[in-house]
Amino acid sequence: MTRAAFMLLHAILALAFGLGFVLAPASVLALYGVATDPAGTFLARLWGAAAIQIGLAAWLARKDTDTPARRAVQLGNAAGLAVGFVIALLSQLAGLLNAFGWSTVILFLLLCVGYSYFHARPSAA
Repeated sequence: MTRAAFMLLHAILALAFGLGFVLAPASVLALYGVATDPAGTFLARLWGAAAIQIGLAAWLARKDTDTPARRAVQLGNAAGLAVGFVIALLSQLAGLLNAFGWSTVILFLLLCVGYSYFHARPSAA
């Protein structure tokens, strides 16, 4: 997979989840077996807004050549995804989410590994 295709995939995933959390947070959280109150709905919508921002950054940087800006996006995404992976894994191990939560653990791990790979190999297409 090329770097541009990888970033496009991440952009699509982030935008889809972001829109879901902004427009229908209770429905998306229900997939994970999580009920929420108004404060949780607010926080889910903020998470959705952040996911949209991340998705747009990945989309806009996907065809950029090996520039400092693109490398910053890659490194920032790898770092954020690493933190997200740890949080998702600990939450899953604590039993906070149903089995669907493992998809988030795996998704964060794979995206983190992908961004780390492309950041370490700037010449990779």
